[in-house]
Amino acid sequence: MEIIEHLFQGMPGLWGGGVAHSVLILSLVIAMGLSLGKIKIGNVSLGLMWILFFGILFGQFNLNLDEHLLHFMKEFGLILFVYSIGMQVGPSFFSSFRKGGKTLTMLAIITIFLSVIITITLHFTTQTPITTLAGILSGAVTNTPGLGAAQQANSDLNGIDAPEIALGYTVTYPLGIFGVILAFMLLRYILRINKEEEDEDARTGLGHLEELSVRTFTVEVTNEMIDGMTIKHIRPMVKRQFVISRIVHANNAAHNALVNGQTTIHLGDKLLIIANPKDIEPIIALMGNSIEMDWSPYEKELISRRILITKPELNGKSLAQLRIRSNFNANITRVNRSGVDLVATPQLQLQMGDRVTVVGSELAIGHTEKILGNSMRRLNTPNIISIFWGIALGCILANVPFVIPGIPAPLKLGLTGGPLVVAILMGCFGPKYRIVTYNTISANLMIREIGICIFLACVGLGAGNSFVETVISRQGATWIAFGFIITLLPILIGGLIGRYVYHLNYFTLLGVLSGANTNPAALAYSNDLTTTDSAAIAYATVYPFSMFLRIVTVQIMIFAMG
Repeated sequence: MEIIEHLFQGMPGLWGGGVAHSVLILSLVIAMGLSLGKIKIGNVSLGLMWILFFGILFGQFNLNLDEHLLHFMKEFGLILFVYSIGMQVGPSFFSSFRKGGKTLTMLAIITIFLSVIITITLHFTTQTPITTLAGILSGAVTNTPGLGAAQQANSDLNGIDAPEIALGYTVTYPLGIFGVILAFMLLRYILRINKEEEDEDARTGLGHLEELSVRTFTVEVTNEMIDGMTIKHIRPMVKRQFVISRIVHANNAAHNALVNGQTTIHLGDKLLIIANPKDIEPIIALMGNSIEMDWSPYEKELISRRILITKPELNGKSLAQLRIRSNFNANITRVNRSGVDLVATPQLQLQMGDRVTVVGSELAIGHTEKILGNSMRRLNTPNIISIFWGIALGCILANVPFVIPGIPAPLKLGLTGGPLVVAILMGCFGPKYRIVTYNTISANLMIREIGICIFLACVGLGAGNSFVETVISRQGATWIAFGFIITLLPILIGGLIGRYVYHLNYFTLLGVLSGANTNPAALAYSNDLTTTDSAAIAYATVYPFSMFLRIVTVQIMIFAMG
């Protein structure tokens, strides 16, 4: 009993006193929060939010950490969290600005700026401190990095922590989860959505997602104009990116063969083609007719297998440089990166962890496998060096001042933005300069979860003393009303713009709005409504830039009006 008393009071004594006390408090808060986070109500859970609640509970009873240790752990946890996010989204960050994602990204930007404009309007009309509203905004859009960015920006500007930021976040976060889902239900009613029709449209066309996915289809050559031409000469005519995986010649229909640039096409040949959905129609128009064909009888001659890129020396090399077709008589037909299939064009640069689809004979694929690696053991070894180099560079960048006209103090990315920007740049451009930044999904997730758990526990412990008084007060009710407005209005307005201006499929629209709010619970709700992956693809397209924009805008608000 004496041991437990010393531990909880943090007094010098058995087991090292203060250190053991701090570790015990932090571990209990996280463990209890994670345990309750598994509870779901209608397939929706507060998840890690429970850690914040338990931190507040412990702080309310003065079961806390040393002030300096609490500050260090909070900042270190935040750095780990945002850096792992940057590494996750880095490879696909700039792809969201390409043709297929421009419309979706623009809608996400509109939605984000609507929430910022509403927040600033509330600041000037109600005279509520911008620090409080920054916390309310972060909670209303369920953006935990935004909370960290707001706290860091206020600390840089004023030299002190503002507990009202964490309080505002905590009060409005649950509403942020359920409010978005409520807004989706209202949109379905307002837009008079027929779920079955939208599901069919998403399955057949994918709307604005047509450049962000890959389809396989079969064409029979009927165009006399290309009879006798090689693939090398046909490509400039169609002006589309595509890969022909296999061919069955009309004069030898019992066998299929691999295809390269020198392969000659004849009338009656059947081609298995891989391309983006937007390119399917023009490819078919040039070559012939789309047909249904069962390719399984030909799998004894040529097989298809997915192989992992695990050799560091291949990082950043293009498919053309590997010369797989000429050296081993095998074809790479598609590349899966972070769950998204890419057309295997010759210029596509490979990254560690890519999963390539290879077509060829058993012997050819065996040789290809040796070249590419395909060793899970290599991937399972975390690349710690790049993580800590990146964090170090991120901390340096965090303190570089950026002067923006009209803002009294120079803008700094802070310990939220600095590591995030460096991680995005390393994840995106690292392979180009042969820097191996890959870590397995599980390793990256472990770093991210540990970081966010430590951060939320420390935020809760720091805010615990005044939470109950705030919630039960009139001020708390006002904050909840503000959060309700910030959550609901941007989603509804963004939904109307997405539907009537950009003509988005309903499920694509839900994915964009979920990504703009960085809200995984809203995405889970959207996924349950459809049998397609439209919502998930749209979410993944806008999420990286939305996360970045949420972090930057909340800092600008603090610096400009703090």
